[in-house]
Amino acid sequence: MILYHHEAFDGTGYPFGLRGEEIPLGARIIAVADTLSAMLQDRPYRPGTDIDQALTEIRRCAGRQFDPIVVEALGAVIGRVSRLLATGFPSWVK
Repeated sequence: MILYHHEAFDGTGYPFGLRGEEIPLGARIIAVADTLSAMLQDRPYRPGTDIDQALTEIRRCAGRQFDPIVVEALGAVIGRVSRLLATGFPSWVK
């Protein structure tokens, strides 16, 4: 899945230029999760964004960079994700 997670839903990604459902579902999920994680974290060149701004940007890229169904699924659980991030992870996650 890691090999394919930089493929873009519209076929403009790499390393193989796969598009749509040619990209394994797990890789399409990882692409969205990895992007969300990167946007939320502070980086040396920019501060992290809040979860609502991150979701807005991910939604903007649905159909081009990301699978719209995966983005829709993230939108359906974003409140739960936000609460988990705010309260910390349960000990069994570690």
